[in-house]
Amino acid sequence: MERRDFLKIAGAAAATAAAAACTPGAKNATATQKEPGTMTYRKSPQGEDVSLLGYGCMRWPTTTDAEGKTIIDQEQVNALVDYAIEHGITYFDTAPVYGQGESERVTGIALSRHPRSSWTIATKLSNQRGDFSREYALNMYRHSFEMLQVDYLDYYLLHSVGGTSGNMGCMEVLQKRFFDNGVLDFLLKEREAGRIRNLGFSFHGDQQVFDYLLSQHDKYHWDFVQIQMNYVDWNHAHTLSARNVNAAYLYGELDKRGIPVVIMEPLLGGRLAKLPTYAADQLLARDPGSSLASWAFRFCGTMPRVLTALSGMTYKEHLVDNLRTFCPLEPLTDSDLELLEKIAEDYVKFPLIPCTDCKYCMPCPYGVDIPGVFSHYNKCVNEGLLEEDRQSPAYRKARRAYLVSLDRNLDKMRQAHHCIGCAQCVDACPQRIGIPGQMRRIENYTEELKRDTSRL
Repeated sequence: MERRDFLKIAGAAAATAAAAACTPGAKNATATQKEPGTMTYRKSPQGEDVSLLGYGCMRWPTTTDAEGKTIIDQEQVNALVDYAIEHGITYFDTAPVYGQGESERVTGIALSRHPRSSWTIATKLSNQRGDFSREYALNMYRHSFEMLQVDYLDYYLLHSVGGTSGNMGCMEVLQKRFFDNGVLDFLLKEREAGRIRNLGFSFHGDQQVFDYLLSQHDKYHWDFVQIQMNYVDWNHAHTLSARNVNAAYLYGELDKRGIPVVIMEPLLGGRLAKLPTYAADQLLARDPGSSLASWAFRFCGTMPRVLTALSGMTYKEHLVDNLRTFCPLEPLTDSDLELLEKIAEDYVKFPLIPCTDCKYCMPCPYGVDIPGVFSHYNKCVNEGLLEEDRQSPAYRKARRAYLVSLDRNLDKMRQAHHCIGCAQCVDACPQRIGIPGQMRRIENYTEELKRDTSRL
């Protein structure tokens, strides 16, 4: 999709965005101009109102138990869910593999305290590993009902399609996960029986898989599709990783078929809420009262085919800020979109690692905190701490700040030098990052800084 086509779509969206926007108690109202403080809604395939802000349940807050083990903090989760529902959020997204396998159970407890009609739940068939057996997949499906304490699922997804596994290519993996074992046929019958209200898939990976599944739309009637979309990935996902697909193409293909779009990674793993200074200054100059994150969410919400944009709101301040953005949504102007595209063009020139902190690569069998290593490295890039010119006056200060922040943020036993290059994590990464190679690069850079004792 060319920029002019995007601006045309976005311009139309500005006039019709949030076609169904209302307070939680009056969901049938429609208006293009909404009073402050009301959630923005979009229509589901069944005509139900869906909050344009969806709650991603991958990164719930944690605490430690009596034995010092890190666990999800159920009390905090309950409070966050209560506040979200009170302020109009209806869409909650989880998966069997989220939260080290605990997200569905914890989310189910929190939601079950509210009337079933006040929320919708999305979960996934996360059968990416193993032998792709029918028994394994169906057990996972049934377990989701038990953990979520429901007798039907509002949204169910074939999870993270498009990846490879071992020596198998992406199309072979797709075939074995859902077709050869009869799992997709089973799910279609579950939809007919009403135990699944909406059936779709989440896409990470090879365009061939995406195109094939859409070519089968007349047969399977996808109710929605979840894609990674933000103002950087719109035109530059392929630049960040050669195996990724630009969101403009994904959105355009879904829009042509009238398939509702659910957005994941609207903040690119949080990186668009922590922009380099040059980019942050431009957005703050245009709107000093808005957060950097709000620009990314408004980008997603401006697109009329978007059903909901997911945010993993670990802390209440994240939730409150996002509610301000969507209550109500103010669509971006053509000028705003042009500014974001310019920022995106510059952003992809930075040597950032495209990790979104999804933690699909974890746990590492050798204890490396893979997303933590990448997060620290990207943070240092944004803060200008990767000064490689030893003759630069800034080198000594940047070198010291990098090493100090590394040890403060990451336990020494979890740093990059513990990676042995086993590559177990590579197939699990939806961003197609060459993780062992990046670990070696970061390790080499870090060791070089440590050896340079002459500039302490």
